[in-house]
Amino acid sequence: MGIVNIDDELHDQMRKASSVGCRSINAQAAFWIKVGMLCEMNPTMSFNQIIAQEMQAAGVETKALRVAAT
Repeated sequence: MGIVNIDDELHDQMRKASSVGCRSINAQAAFWIKVGMLCEMNPTMSFNQIIAQEMQAAGVETKALRVAAT
């Protein structure tokens, strides 16, 4: 494992994004790197399609959600 130097502004944005996604800053960086690589390798797929593909590959099952009656 090594150290990656990034711009201070990008680091600040990563720190903010990590709190939204409940990830550490390192996990947020890894997520952005992985998704970025997948996007480059699959330029015709949308972000949502790529995430759905990765979820399916990980064995995550999606089930229909019921809306509670008001």
